[in-house]
Amino acid sequence: MTEPARPLSVRKQDTLRRLRDDVDLWVATASADGTPYLMPLSFLWDDKTLLLSTAGSNPTARNLRANPTLQLTLGHTRDVVHIEATAETLQPDEISESEGDAFAEKAGFDPRPLPGYLFFRVTPTKIQAWREVNELKDRVLLRDGAWLV
Repeated sequence: MTEPARPLSVRKQDTLRRLRDDVDLWVATASADGTPYLMPLSFLWDDKTLLLSTAGSNPTARNLRANPTLQLTLGHTRDVVHIEATAETLQPDEISESEGDAFAEKAGFDPRPLPGYLFFRVTPTKIQAWREVNELKDRVLLRDGAWLV
């Protein structure tokens, strides 16, 4: 049996909780020729942006440097948070020590001393969240970077 649709305010709070508490998400990027690439990465949420890190030689990093548009997904198909976003490439010395420490603590590893690792500051432009078909109609919670609820 399908649970009743959550009010938008509850859906937003559930989404913010997932962004705060989940450790990993799926990151979808595309190469210059349009080839899609999907990779799970750890992240840190600061109430406005997500911080990701991966080796600069990885397809995700190469794709984001060439095309900073990406999509991210938390959860599974019956409880999903789907994010459209843009990314800014950062060198390890371009993030604050406290942010780097928070990322390392949450992710369980510190990429700052690893050779060739980059960070990406990801700014959501659209966030959708839904569980079942009864939540599809009102699934957009953030549009053009602004919360709708």
